[in-house]
Amino acid sequence: MCEQALLRVRNLDKRFGPGCRQCTQQSSRHLEKNYCPACGSVYACQNVSFDLFPGEILGIVGESGSGKSTMMQCLYFDTEVSSGEVLLNDPEFREQNVLRLSSQKKRHIRNHNYGMVYQNPVNGLKMNFSSMGNIAEKLIAAGNRNVTEMEGTGSQLLENVHIPLVRSKEEPRNFSGGMQQRVQIAKALSNNPPILFLDEVTTGLDLSVQANVLDLIKQIQRESGISMIVVSHDLAVIRMLADRTIVMLNGSIIEQGLTDQILEDPQHAYTQQLVYSLL
Repeated sequence: MCEQALLRVRNLDKRFGPGCRQCTQQSSRHLEKNYCPACGSVYACQNVSFDLFPGEILGIVGESGSGKSTMMQCLYFDTEVSSGEVLLNDPEFREQNVLRLSSQKKRHIRNHNYGMVYQNPVNGLKMNFSSMGNIAEKLIAAGNRNVTEMEGTGSQLLENVHIPLVRSKEEPRNFSGGMQQRVQIAKALSNNPPILFLDEVTTGLDLSVQANVLDLIKQIQRESGISMIVVSHDLAVIRMLADRTIVMLNGSIIEQGLTDQILEDPQHAYTQQLVYSLL
């Protein structure tokens, strides 16, 4: 792709544990899978680098414990990284490593540049606020103070994600899992972010509900041109959504390329195993 990346991630490391001489240097690291036998540290992400381009859906796939959700939490500032660099193509933060910005500036990025949809809606929604209240909370955080305008935006978003407006004042805790995910998506989109993170959004949902949520994501992407990073352990989800795919194992990227290419001609033995288990 010749266009400029919207998000550039370079050498992202996330370590749980103290670290030692045997594991802290990327160039001479000695681990068993992603575990340091000398100090017991676990590297949830190891030297992760990739680009996200405007208008694309990037899939991140891997088994449970491969580091994909931890990587997402690092990008969204839910957890501190151990080292690495994330560059955002935004005039305000150009060529600055956003991981090292102040908490106030990180909050600004979360409120204006990013949207996040968590696997568990409890992490993304206030369950005792109404659906409209959840959207208003995000809009207020992004600087909106006009109540009429916020109600209009909230109604439009809830309509877009197929939540009946008669239920807009209802609390999400009364909703089914699929409806909660749709409210989360509406909330995440309320500030028109250029980048949307989706972390295992269909896990635990019935198959028919999964299909509805995936159709909705595709429709949003088609209509808005938003860039998305979609994390899933389910290759069928990635096949349906992603333009390009990254495969993670033990905290590292082991393969990446166009989704069709990865699925039709996987190079790494682990990816081959993933693909063939889907067939």
